[in-house]
This record gives sequence, C-alpha cells and structure tokens, in this order.
Amino acid sequence: MTGFIMKLFTYISILIWLGLPANIPKNYLKTIDKEIQLLFDVSSFEKIPVVPEPDVLAKMTKGFNPEGLYRIAKDNSDLGYFYYAKAPSKTDEFDFVVIFDDDFIIKKIRILAYREDYGGEISSKRWLRQFDGLQTGTSVDYGKEVRGISGATISARSMTVAVNELLSNLTLIQQ
Repeated sequence: MTGFIMKLFTYISILIWLGLPANIPKNYLKTIDKEIQLLFDVSSFEKIPVVPEPDVLAKMTKGFNPEGLYRIAKDNSDLGYFYYAKAPSKTDEFDFVVIFDDDFIIKKIRILAYREDYGGEISSKRWLRQFDGLQTGTSVDYGKEVRGISGATISARSMTVAVNELLSNLTLIQQ
C-alpha cells in the first residue's frame, strides 16, 4: 500500500507542477490571467510551458528566462503566448509580463512590480503601448522609436533592452 501512495503522491505532484507556472508568484498569475481574459475575450484557458530545445537555449541571451514562456490555449487552439521575466532598474529589478498573439506579435506589456522610489513611470500604460505591435525579428532604439522618460532613464532603457532581447530570442524558437 505504501508504494501505491508514493506513486499517487508523485502523480499528483506532477499534475500540480504542470498546471501551475512554478516561477511566477500567485498574485502575478491573477493579474496575468485577467489581462489574458481581456485581451483574448475568454473566461478560461490553459497555460502550457514552452521549453526551448537545449541547442536553441544555448544560443539565447543570458537574460532569457527559460521557465518564463507559456503558450495560451483554449480547446486545443493556440490563442497566443506570454513571457514573464525581471529586468534591472537602478538598484533593484522589476517584474514584467509580455503577452503575444499566436504569431508572436506583442499585444500588451504590463509591469507587475516596480521596486524603486523613482522611475515608476515605466508602468504607465501609455508609455508601454509603444511596444504593442512589435514582433520577432524587429528591434527598437531607446530615444528614437521608444520615448525616454525623465527620471526613469535606466528603467526605460532596461525595458527596451529586455523587449529587444526577448524578440531576438523568440526568433530562435520560431526557426
């Protein structure tokens, strides 16, 4: 009987692990879920981890979070993807999510947590909208296509770099 209980426990643990994004805090998951529901006009969906092949992962930039990419699906149909990661600010880091359509075109970026006294303006929906529509294989320059923010220069540059690296890394996954 003990062997059966251990197998059952292991099976349940695997199901829980597959069903819950392990590296994303629960309060962020609620926010991400709400954003996905609004963007894709769905009430329920699945979050399926996308695990890059080892040879692809080896080509990616150091900052890529291999546990942060998820496919969004409903009824065996892909709706899009989301990517959760952190980026550096002046003395700390901030957490963000990028939500894509099924062609890896950015639909929305949301700052989930900003921990600095200054620079929180990068959380502005208006400022973040300038990344909407970007897709794999493209990049933007801070100060040109991406407007700077007085008092948030480091964080705004960091967000721009993070988006460019993400789009570049996703190009490798698509190949």
